[in-house]
Amino acid sequence: MDFDFPDLRDFKPFSEQVEGALRLPTTGLEPGVTYLHDVKYAEINGTKLHLQILIPTNRIESMKQMMKAPDVRKYPCIVFTQGSAWFKQDVYGKIPNLSKLAARGYVIAVVEYRHSGIASFPAQAKDMRNAIRFMKTHAEEYCVLPDKMIGAGDSSGGHTALFAGIIKDDDTKDNLFPGVSADVKGIVNYYGSSTVMFPDSNPITLNHCLPDSPEGQVMGGKNLLEHPELARALSAECNIDENTQLPPILNIHGTADVVVNAKCSVTVYNRLKECGKDTELILLEGAGHGGNEFWTEELIDRVTAFIERCIR
Repeated sequence: MDFDFPDLRDFKPFSEQVEGALRLPTTGLEPGVTYLHDVKYAEINGTKLHLQILIPTNRIESMKQMMKAPDVRKYPCIVFTQGSAWFKQDVYGKIPNLSKLAARGYVIAVVEYRHSGIASFPAQAKDMRNAIRFMKTHAEEYCVLPDKMIGAGDSSGGHTALFAGIIKDDDTKDNLFPGVSADVKGIVNYYGSSTVMFPDSNPITLNHCLPDSPEGQVMGGKNLLEHPELARALSAECNIDENTQLPPILNIHGTADVVVNAKCSVTVYNRLKECGKDTELILLEGAGHGGNEFWTEELIDRVTAFIERCIR
């Protein structure tokens, strides 16, 4: 059925006075977020990988985007990897909290990686690097400033974000977007599973470093106690030295985290300082492995201040 729409060029807003009605002013700049779900960014050996993309918007910008105006606003982009102990992710779980960050003026792309059941480390970091390249390649489509990219993640996603900065595969077959760099301006590591080098790295994991542990699984089902070289390969501080090219790194960890010991982030922070790298550490007193404490207005203020410093 065809519809004839009226010509709205002469449309006038409703202006009649209605008894008892409250009229509140608006500006068109009230912040909101558009959610684009399950955007495919790669297919590797038959496995399709997707992004959840959050784009800041308001009424005026929404109209510009709809009309494909030339002056649609572009934003810095945070590529965020959702943690999962390297198992299959719930990529939707952090969307409500990440929307708070997106509303501050950042496009956020939540990365689905190949989980440990189908690919061993460092596949996860390589997937994140390709997600960064995808967002740079499609910057115009998703309102992104491609020279203002940030990597981030929580738990195993924090580990992935760190290694996405450590490894360099731009000139290899793993780069699905030849000629596009995966470098970012900064990294935010939320309670990352960044090292397995001490017995209480994961306090409640009784099978720590054994073949059926999360860390053993992501290293191909190996016993890391019998293969210390694999434990070192998986531990960020063992792969950082004075010559490692890294952007500034912000580490955030709860002091009462019984899933990933706060010592993991402290160890990485200290190693970065020893090697002369730009790094910060925030410890949340009494906080556990994630939770609302990591999404307060105060902490978001500190995260955005770090990001703004990095992209200036």
